[in-house]
Amino acid sequence: MTDQTVHHLFSYGTLQLPGVQLARFGRRLDGRPDALPGFRLTYIAITDPEVIAASGTDRHPLVVASAEGGDAVEGSVFALTDAELAAADDYEVDDYARTEVVLRSGTRAWAYLDAGPRDVTAP
Repeated sequence: MTDQTVHHLFSYGTLQLPGVQLARFGRRLDGRPDALPGFRLTYIAITDPEVIAASGTDRHPLVVASAEGGDAVEGSVFALTDAELAAADDYEVDDYARTEVVLRSGTRAWAYLDAGPRDVTAP
């Protein structure tokens, strides 16, 4: 990724799966563990056949803001190029909105958060 902008992306879900990474980016991503404080994990049903085929499931995690002070969502931080960030955007369905967050480590990163009201299911 020399001479390119590096984007940090926090993933708590299917973008951590090797098969999804290979399908989306053509390579395995090198990530490090981190967490997103102030959020909790829920799940939603995905209907996009391409996303379901890549992930192997129609049930995807989604993080939503939490009122509980100690809540945090564990995941991984990846360094992506402009093209890879666009590929990640293309993978995520309309239920997710790419939002800049600050992780437990202090790293500023993009994360796909809840894009709006819907029914979510418990983990």
